[in-house]
Amino acid sequence: MVILVVATTADPASIGPASAFLAMPGWTPGPFIDEKIASYANGETRLLKHERSIVAEDDLDRRWQEATGEPVSEVIFLSRHTAVSNRPALTVHPIGVPHLSIGDTPPQGGRPAWAAPPNPRVGPWFRLLRKIAIDQGLVPEFEVTLEATHHGPVVSTPTMFLEIGSTEEYWGRQDAAQAIALVGNSYNKVLLAIGGGHYVPRHMDIIQKEGVWVGHLLSGYSLPMEEPAQRKAGDQDKGIGGTWRQSIKVSLEATKSAFPGGVILAHLDQKSMKGWQKNAILSFLAEENIKVGKPDDFT
Repeated sequence: MVILVVATTADPASIGPASAFLAMPGWTPGPFIDEKIASYANGETRLLKHERSIVAEDDLDRRWQEATGEPVSEVIFLSRHTAVSNRPALTVHPIGVPHLSIGDTPPQGGRPAWAAPPNPRVGPWFRLLRKIAIDQGLVPEFEVTLEATHHGPVVSTPTMFLEIGSTEEYWGRQDAAQAIALVGNSYNKVLLAIGGGHYVPRHMDIIQKEGVWVGHLLSGYSLPMEEPAQRKAGDQDKGIGGTWRQSIKVSLEATKSAFPGGVILAHLDQKSMKGWQKNAILSFLAEENIKVGKPDDFT
C-alpha cells in the first residue's frame, strides 16, 4: 500500500510544498502513469505532479494502481485556498459534494451526491500543522483552520486537502510551503539514543511513546572518548580522541537511510556523561544539524 501526495504545477500553493517535500532526503524518480504526470518515490509515499487543475484529475488512486500494481491507502492533495476575507491561512479538509443533485454540474470537480472517504489524518495533521505554524512564527499572521467538506476531484480512497491561502501574495510563500512539508514528515519522529547503559533505561520512556520510531541506540561503550589533556572554553570537543564521532555519524546515516523523510531527534542520557563529554557530543550533533530533543518533543 502506498500514499499518494498530489500536486499541480499550475498552482504555486501546490508546487511550493511539493518542492519542499522533494528537497528532503530519500526521494527517487518513480514510474509514470501517463506522459504528463511525473512521480517520485520515498518509502511508501509517491508524490505526483501534473499540469492540470488540482480538482480536474479524477481517479488518480485507481489509475495509479492500474499502472503500477501498487494499491493506494490514502491520497493527500496540495492546493491553494481562496476566501473573501483574503486572510492568510493554512487549511485542512475532506472532499466531496454530497449536497448536489444528480445531473448538477459541480463547480469545482467531483461528482454529484458523492463524497470521498475522509482521511484519518485530518484531525492529527490539523493539530500538528497548527503547532508547526506556531513554532515557525506563522501565527498569528496565518490562521490555521479546518474547512467543511467541498469540491473534487473524484477518488475512492481516504483523502484530504492541505491548502495555503488566501491570495496570490501568500500562495507562493516559502515559509508556508515549508510548514506544509514539515507536517508530512514531522509525525515520523525517529529516536537516536545516545549514552547510558546497555538496556537504555533513560531512553525507554521515549521509546514507549505512541508514534515514535526507534533508530540506533548508542550506549556509553559505543562512544569511546579520550579526555584531552588541555581544553579551552568554547573549544571542548577539539582533541577529544576515540571513535565516538564515527560511531554517531555511522549510526545517524544508517538511521536516516532506514527512515527516509523521518525527523531524526537525538536524546542524550546526560546523567551518564561528564560535562566535557556532553558538550562535545552536543557540538557534533549541531554540526550535523540534528536537534537534541527533550521527552516532550517526542509526543
